[in-house]
Amino acid sequence: MSDKIAFLGLGNLGTPIAESLLEAGYELVVWNRTASKAEPLTKLGATVVENPIDAITAGGIVFSVLADDAAVEELFSMELVEKLGKDGVHVSMSTISPETSRQLAQVHEWYGAHYVGAPIFARPEAVRAKVGNICLSGNTGAKERIKPIVETFVKGVFDFGDDPGAANVIKLAGNFMIACSLEMMAEAFTMAEKNGISRQSIYEMLTSTLFAAPIFQNYGKLVASNTYEPVAFRFPLGLKDINLTLQTASDVNVPMPFADIIKNRFISGLAKGRENLDWGALALGASDDAGLTK
Repeated sequence: MSDKIAFLGLGNLGTPIAESLLEAGYELVVWNRTASKAEPLTKLGATVVENPIDAITAGGIVFSVLADDAAVEELFSMELVEKLGKDGVHVSMSTISPETSRQLAQVHEWYGAHYVGAPIFARPEAVRAKVGNICLSGNTGAKERIKPIVETFVKGVFDFGDDPGAANVIKLAGNFMIACSLEMMAEAFTMAEKNGISRQSIYEMLTSTLFAAPIFQNYGKLVASNTYEPVAFRFPLGLKDINLTLQTASDVNVPMPFADIIKNRFISGLAKGRENLDWGALALGASDDAGLTK
């Protein structure tokens, strides 16, 4: 492979993406704030650096998978973007504000580099199975350059045009819809449970007929069993995404009453000490209301 790739951020999602790129034959230079998380990738051929700027190659490609807006803005300093420089491409896979993406794109332009918004719809197991879907937006030439790379770890690539923030609008909309689906299943399964019907039986019937779609089938397993460990996507990050959704909607005067309900579910869950569970644990709110949780 001709491109040496810098990869910054090796959390629950970043690690399997980096593994997939290494398995596809790409040369990776990786960095993570907690250095120990990067070490296992050396067995697959990755080079680990202590400073993120040391991972950057002038005119090269850098992937970032970071927790939030603040983490991306802090890491991609003027110094780092300047080193990336002319014709360099930053593939930002973080779920952040569309406006933050637009501001970052402008900073990259000052140094002749390109910013591509590239959030992915995939839990870690979906990345490993290469069945996720990725949204791209930004400079056309930069998107064409990275497309063969992202195709090594996703099933679908969807282009949303030149606006660097557009892909994040789609990502926030999708995460909002997933959260609403969790709440919907939680309420339905809880109603069945209090009528003497097992959560598993309603899950099996509905997700094999009327709701035979991956979101209902995969997240429905969690809701049916009320099992929210191990964690693929941390509970507080769910609240972060819903807050970003509400802000993005507010910026264009779009009311989202269901998003307000989901936000309150997350806040309530955090108040009950669920911060270390998967974000699917917002479904526990329906059980709380029905008197089924202790």
